Amino acid sequence: MILKIGLNASSRGLLLLGWLLTPLILFGQQTLQAKFEAIESNIKGNLGINALLIETGESISLNGDKQFPMQSVYKFPIAMVMLKQVDEGKFSLEDTIQIDKAEYIPKRGYSPIREKFPEGARLTLKEIIRYNIESDGTACDVLLKLLRGTAQVQRHIHNLGITNIAIATTEMVQVVNDSVQYQNWATPVAMSKLFQLFHEGTYLSKSSQALLAEYMSVAAPWFDRRIKGLLPPNTKVIHKTGTSRTVEGFTGATNDAGIITLPDGRHLALSVFISDSYDDQKKREETIAKVSKAAFDYWTSDK
Repeated sequence: MILKIGLNASSRGLLLLGWLLTPLILFGQQTLQAKFEAIESNIKGNLGINALLIETGESISLNGDKQFPMQSVYKFPIAMVMLKQVDEGKFSLEDTIQIDKAEYIPKRGYSPIREKFPEGARLTLKEIIRYNIESDGTACDVLLKLLRGTAQVQRHIHNLGITNIAIATTEMVQVVNDSVQYQNWATPVAMSKLFQLFHEGTYLSKSSQALLAEYMSVAAPWFDRRIKGLLPPNTKVIHKTGTSRTVEGFTGATNDAGIITLPDGRHLALSVFISDSYDDQKKREETIAKVSKAAFDYWTSDK
């Protein structure tokens, strides 16, 4: 018996087009995968990548399900959870928060608040969120205190269905002991999914989403050498970096994760993590830039 499927000419054409394009798409993915692997082979450390085209769900990874220390990338989910509390009326962006100097992270940690206000500070919640995204460890810990600790923030993120992210320790603890950084980890796939959720606008209000995107799009020389480093000028990127100390040539984490707006208006979530590296900072940042450029070229070329 011959089974006949009733398709009109238009449907048959679309089906045929899909059959014709599938090998090309798979070949393109393999080519990008090979580029990721070639980049990995040229570094002294571990490389994790997830590139996710938000509009279609197409995703290409290298070590995408492995755990990498986040360092300051974890300030992005912390900010998301804080802004959700603002949306729910539990806080206001104009709330004034007293920060005592005893709450300042140690000198070896990055904290512009500590340097600018050595005797303590009174800042609005909005200012603290901005400092947090700028990687201020003191600001991060203030937000964690307001949110009732790391476990509560992790629970909020896990309740979104994104469970391969661990938010376990404060900056105060992490700064003192470099080994603690491995307790705050994420997989590249999970971080890209979190950026996808942020972009889709189902978690935060439009005003909170816009505010956080604004803070993560600020240009600065030290902020733009990674994902943005080799992209065409004026490419729109929102992102959060993370970096650990380098001790005797060893760097536990050099990261960047965010969303690239492609020339055609589509959005590429990209998470790149480098752990346990003996490369210098320039090479680590160039590695992230090369990954970003390869992914950008793949989704902007005629495949």
